[in-house]
Amino acid sequence: MKTAAPAPQHKEHRLTLVETIDALVADGWVPVAAAEQFKQERRYFRGAVHPLIAIAEQKWKSIAAPGRPSRLLDLDSLTQWLAGWAGLDYFHIDPLKINFSAVTEVMSSAYATRYRVLPVEVKPLEVVIATAEPFERAWEEELAPILRKKISRVVANPGDIARYQVEFYNLAKSVKKALQAGDVSGASGITNFEQLVELGKGNRALDANDQHIVHIVDWLWQYAFEQRASDIHIEPRRDLGIVRFRIDGVLHQVYQIPMQVLNAMTSRIKILGRMDVVEKRRPQDGRIKTRTPAGEEVELRLSTLPTAFGEKLVMRIFDPEVLVRDTRDLGFSEEDNARWKQMTAQPNGIILVTGPTGSGKTTTLYTTLKTLAKPEVNVCTIEDPIEMVEPAFNQVQVQHAIDMGFAEGIRALMRQDPDIIMVGEIRDIETAEMTIQAALTGHLVLSSLHTNDAPAAIARLLDLGVPAYLLNATILGVMGQRLVRTLCPHCKKATSLSAEDEALWNELVAPWKSAKPTQLYHPVGCLECRMTGYLGRIGIYEILLLSPELKQLIVANADLAKLRDQAAREGMKPLRISGAMKIAAGLTTIEEVLKVAPPAQAQ
Repeated sequence: MKTAAPAPQHKEHRLTLVETIDALVADGWVPVAAAEQFKQERRYFRGAVHPLIAIAEQKWKSIAAPGRPSRLLDLDSLTQWLAGWAGLDYFHIDPLKINFSAVTEVMSSAYATRYRVLPVEVKPLEVVIATAEPFERAWEEELAPILRKKISRVVANPGDIARYQVEFYNLAKSVKKALQAGDVSGASGITNFEQLVELGKGNRALDANDQHIVHIVDWLWQYAFEQRASDIHIEPRRDLGIVRFRIDGVLHQVYQIPMQVLNAMTSRIKILGRMDVVEKRRPQDGRIKTRTPAGEEVELRLSTLPTAFGEKLVMRIFDPEVLVRDTRDLGFSEEDNARWKQMTAQPNGIILVTGPTGSGKTTTLYTTLKTLAKPEVNVCTIEDPIEMVEPAFNQVQVQHAIDMGFAEGIRALMRQDPDIIMVGEIRDIETAEMTIQAALTGHLVLSSLHTNDAPAAIARLLDLGVPAYLLNATILGVMGQRLVRTLCPHCKKATSLSAEDEALWNELVAPWKSAKPTQLYHPVGCLECRMTGYLGRIGIYEILLLSPELKQLIVANADLAKLRDQAAREGMKPLRISGAMKIAAGLTTIEEVLKVAPPAQAQ
């Protein structure tokens, strides 16, 4: 960044408020009058707070200049300015990309706090250290001969440095203390398929209730909530355990943890989830309810799986805001919303939601049930497992150990005077028959199926052995859905269609005819979206309403192509066309839709 004010060249010093304000004025970022008034108000400022933090609290807007629009002078933009003024690179601290163990070995916590620095990357010949004091360099001269590596200084947000100094060092300290408490250095999972036992060394397992393990687990959850993770994976390997977060559908490695600490973490989580801690040979399911730092209640669904190196644990995090959204928030268009409400307003019949695992079917079903669950209506669900506990529903958990499956659950629910029943999933002919029986006896039933698209759900039920006449009598409609990542609104960039874009667009909408948009938006990457270009996900949908004409095509050996063709004539837009509408609206990209949506089949 080209600046007008020269960086100070005199002796080493800590950044002062006055010099920072004067430099911002010289660079044309802040009006002179506002700066002078602020300096008068802060004349007793002694540096307890970093100057950039004090300035950011004023919420000033920068002065517009050629090629530089006016913007809020928040802490990140001020830090970027400081880096340019000091002639150093700007570094955004993304904890997902930091190796906590390595960086905390570079210097002590007290040393990092004293100089307002934080190691952020350790390379074979170089250590990158973030600082909020670009004109203080004594520590660099002290460290270089000790580390015997080149030191590269970068400027980072002083608020981030202060925060992550505490988090990184506390986490590293907890892991180290836990290891010392366990007094082990080899893998400790007794049930590991392949295990290295080091002779002459203790193999005492760590205590799951050890305070250091408690701290690590608490940090893990809080960190996952802050990063908008939908799933936490704790995975054992031969020498180290790996922690990964799924964010916007993509897995990111977060941390590597010694195996004995990872085993203790798994035991701690199993205890909280009321699971059998001793049983490590069989898969188990559990549930935990906790709170985010903001005080919102969050449900975590736990699942363990025995692997070659020990128990793998996955925690699915359910967004507390899901149940207060409406269908438009999920990505329904006006037409989709009208067709969906037309189906759900019926007093009886079956409504199916289809798609692969992780396509948002559960969110759609819960959101719909929440809108239907009026005080005068009895809503019952049978699930495996109960995804999210909701007081407005009567929820039943499948218990295979006592022969309480979906079919038995539906049979029991039908004697509970229900108005609306939600069946977690139709997997077999018995469940399908009981679902149809519930619909025939005057209940509205919602359920899910794993199929590629909406018309394929009809073929799937016929394959299971459901008679065609029963499907004609009960099915109200089917909705297929997928989730696509949405472009970050803070950094997405509009461009005209290139030849490559045009080819991808034609591939997307073929064989349908759909007008090309005049421009497309592409991902760029910024601090808000962690430089990915995407922020959040949205649904794309195809809704099939069973008309009299479609019912005539549902026979024992139904032709799926004819079903799709008739559905298209009646207004069903395939998933790719629904995605094309989201692309034209600037919400996502062609690549995202092509990645998740199957090719359109209709002519």
